[in-house]
Amino acid sequence: MSSSWQQKKFGECAELIRNTCLPSELEGMPYIGLEHIEEGTLRLLKLGTTTDVISAKSRFESGDILFGKLRPYFRKVVRPRFSGICSTDIWVVRTKQDIDQGYLFYWMASQEFVDAATQASEGTKMPRAKWDFLERIEKPVPPLPEQRAIAHILGTLDDKIELNRRMNQTLEAMAQALFKSWFVDFEPFRDQGMQDSPLGEIPAGWRVVSIKDIAERVGMGPFGSSIKVSTFVPDGIPIISGQHLNQTLLEDNHYNFITPSHAEKLKNSNVFRGDIIFTHAGNIGQVAYIPETSQYERYVISQRQFYMRCDLSKISPLFVIYFSKTPQGQHSLLANTSSTGVPSISQPVSYLKTIKLPVPTKTLIDAFDKIVRKLHLQIANNISQAKTLSAIRDALLPRLLSGEVRVKDAERFVQVKI
Repeated sequence: MSSSWQQKKFGECAELIRNTCLPSELEGMPYIGLEHIEEGTLRLLKLGTTTDVISAKSRFESGDILFGKLRPYFRKVVRPRFSGICSTDIWVVRTKQDIDQGYLFYWMASQEFVDAATQASEGTKMPRAKWDFLERIEKPVPPLPEQRAIAHILGTLDDKIELNRRMNQTLEAMAQALFKSWFVDFEPFRDQGMQDSPLGEIPAGWRVVSIKDIAERVGMGPFGSSIKVSTFVPDGIPIISGQHLNQTLLEDNHYNFITPSHAEKLKNSNVFRGDIIFTHAGNIGQVAYIPETSQYERYVISQRQFYMRCDLSKISPLFVIYFSKTPQGQHSLLANTSSTGVPSISQPVSYLKTIKLPVPTKTLIDAFDKIVRKLHLQIANNISQAKTLSAIRDALLPRLLSGEVRVKDAERFVQVKI
């Protein structure tokens, strides 16, 4: 650490913005709640709207730092590039003179700051961080030019991670658009003639089949008492739950695990690469596919999931997963929903087997598979690179903030890795 670094209190660097507004003042502005921030990735999962907001909220401006002030959410830190409204469970923070906003953002995203916030939190049911305590914590702070350089290096990594995520959104949209063109709108095949079917007009030579006719197996997750916190282990067989089913491909991270012997006792709920996973209770309508590039060979689904294993001699899992994502597929899946208590699909295994879908020739399915598998491989490569970049960022962040690694060394390291 250089002698030019000065010991500063957090309160000398940061200002808590208390700019609240009433629901009548919102005017349809974008809204961010704790549920919209993805923990540990420094990015937004999605945006809310102010339409349903009924209580006072906090205003933020573009570039402000938003920090979840409840103890379970101290790792939820983002810096939106737009103005809007956020939950009052989120701090809105800006820098003071001679402090770079990007540098302050990464300071607040560091484990060092999370530990301090944890130490400073008070309360029983939902402990909250105390600003007046955090104001007093101290650390060496570099001069403004070096702050900006540190923020630039870490920001370059985050920008590349975000670019990969957007590229994957584009690749996935391409796959969905191809399926819609070929198998929903039948655009390339209308000149070849159409025929009536129980599902309406379909291209000549296609068949309408039930899931039971093309599935090797349809199975349920275990009873709730079979998997509980007391059975979790640090490493083993990962448990798939709803949080992993937000995209077409399984979101392959942040698992709880059970032992292989425990998984063997639940073998009817074991799933593998190529299987399609559905949610039947809670956030129903979720469906995802375990790709060939998955991190693990075997998983166990939780009690709210069920699955389909395709008969590969009759159908492709990629065809089924993309059908399930269409409005027609979602309507078919949710048509047997119970409206009492927790939203759920009644008799999910039996019902799934009855769902009908139009199936083209195997040649056409194989052609679709070939195109989409290439897109999925690109997605997998982008995900792998993003994980590497995240690991580099997480390793560099504390070392840059402490001065253990200086800017020039970090710049050379990042240039080699990106």
